[in-house]
Amino acid sequence: MKPHATTAAIDARRRQAAQKLEQVEKAIGQLRRERGRLTVRAIAERAGVSVTFLYQNSKARALVSNAVDGSRTRQVRAAQAEHEQIEASWRERALNAEAELGRTQKEVFAQRQKIGELMGKLRDLDQMVPGESVQDLTSENITLKRRVQQLTREHRTLQERLEVARSNLRFAEKRIADLEVQLLEQGQP
Repeated sequence: MKPHATTAAIDARRRQAAQKLEQVEKAIGQLRRERGRLTVRAIAERAGVSVTFLYQNSKARALVSNAVDGSRTRQVRAAQAEHEQIEASWRERALNAEAELGRTQKEVFAQRQKIGELMGKLRDLDQMVPGESVQDLTSENITLKRRVQQLTREHRTLQERLEVARSNLRFAEKRIADLEVQLLEQGQP
């Protein structure tokens, strides 16, 4: 080969390499804008170059390496931000749960105090009315119920007598009226 042809071939190869490097840079930019995953294979496919070119060309390898590393750090930062957000959410829930637990414990304590007071009042009532008094009250209650039943029977009997007396009175008044009519008829000749 002639030295001139060799130089021309080398220049053509350099232009071709420069053009491929531009395509790689453009592909990296597009994948970043699209939030696509930056991998060697994805960059090679988007740029239309071989994976071998990306590994063999030192400038291409540096571009891809920087892009992949940058993508990983962005992904790590995004994952860390998401983790922190989730952690904050759980922290907030834990604080809310602790506050609710404190409120519930106060409520339980207040209820226990109320129960204690009521139990004390029951004991006081038991001491005020001894067991024998309860029996006396029960027997007196039974006696009073019997007396009420007896008075009810007497009232019913008196009510019946009153009805009979009224009926007799009506009969007597009718008889008197009849007799008066007879006297008047006899008195008139």
